[in-house]
Amino acid sequence: MARKGKIVVDREFCKGCFLCISACPVKVLEKDSLPNSSGSYPVRIVKGENCIACGNCYTVCPDLALSVYTLAEGEAV
Repeated sequence: MARKGKIVVDREFCKGCFLCISACPVKVLEKDSLPNSSGSYPVRIVKGENCIACGNCYTVCPDLALSVYTLAEGEAV
C-alpha cells in the first residue's frame, strides 16, 4: 500500500513562489484565489487525499510555510 501523508500550509508564511506546486508529483497543491494578510496569494490544498508524504513541497519551500506528516495506516487525512 502506498504511503499516505498530510500537508499543512501556513498561509501567512507563504509568499506565493509556487515552487511546491511544481515539486508535487501528485498535484496536491494549487494557487489560492484569496490573498493572505500581506497581499500574497498562497498555495492551498486541493487534493489532500492524494498526498504520499514525499516531502518535495517542504524541501523546496524557501519560507518554511509547509509541514508534511506521514499518516499511520488507516489514519484519516
